[in-house]
Amino acid sequence: MKVYIANNLVDGPYGGGNQFLKFLRDRFKTLNVYSEDPLKATVILFNSHQNVEEVYHLKKQNPSATFVHRLDGPMRLYNNMEDTRDMTAYQMNTAFADAVVFQSHWSKQANLKLGLNIDSKRDTVIHNATNKAIFIKNEVEIGQKRIRIIASSWSNNVKKGFLTYQFLDRNLDFSKFELMFMGRSPIEFTNITNLGPLEAKQVAEELRKSDIYITASENDPCSNSLLEALSSGLPALALKSGGHPELVGAGGLLYEKEEEIINKLQQIWDNHDKYRSGIKTDSIEDVTEKYLSFFKKCKSD
Repeated sequence: MKVYIANNLVDGPYGGGNQFLKFLRDRFKTLNVYSEDPLKATVILFNSHQNVEEVYHLKKQNPSATFVHRLDGPMRLYNNMEDTRDMTAYQMNTAFADAVVFQSHWSKQANLKLGLNIDSKRDTVIHNATNKAIFIKNEVEIGQKRIRIIASSWSNNVKKGFLTYQFLDRNLDFSKFELMFMGRSPIEFTNITNLGPLEAKQVAEELRKSDIYITASENDPCSNSLLEALSSGLPALALKSGGHPELVGAGGLLYEKEEEIINKLQQIWDNHDKYRSGIKTDSIEDVTEKYLSFFKKCKSD
């Protein structure tokens, strides 16, 4: 088996999907199952709504390959209902895909509800993974200190939680807590420290300095930022939305209203060892094996 990823992967700080696919590609290369030449690949993995022309031409040039669609979203739910990217992805799925990988059970059900048809496709759910050589569990100092909370987002879409972070900027007790943000924000904070976009190793370093991760993003199918924090040993407080409940599990708490956040941050801190020991994330080795096993099943059908 030889796999080719039909995606223009970008080096440096970028979105979570890009980071995961680069990591997956590197693992395929380590296992000697990656082909730089798509015409020699037996499996073509394509992503969401991206690279329509390339996937179209590859389907014509390499029709014997198995085309697997890693589906995102639904993007209409974390952007707006006029977003046409979902329809592009659904059309690509119908035209090109032999099989579908969903990033969370929530994403699968939400896409089906909005019109995705997978009746003739084999499908599975595989969560993303992080680079555990970089995102290493931190050592937590429990004692008299300000509790360091951290949040992150590459996207500056307001639905990535920025109104909630603005609420915390105005209401969190900054004599007791400090709140750091990594990424791009459409809001200028007064009390939150904005570290800006960081390289992966810098992100990992800031996570290791922190005590609790918070994410307020809405309808996020499988947040790489959340997985990076959990992999770094940070219990998480997450909005009960999208794939967050599947990822957090016993490794933190969920909230539904902003008014719950401050008490739940304190609850996590008071029971830090309990939530930290409850963190469960897949390694890239496990995730890669799930992808390869799925590819094999698709090719045997």
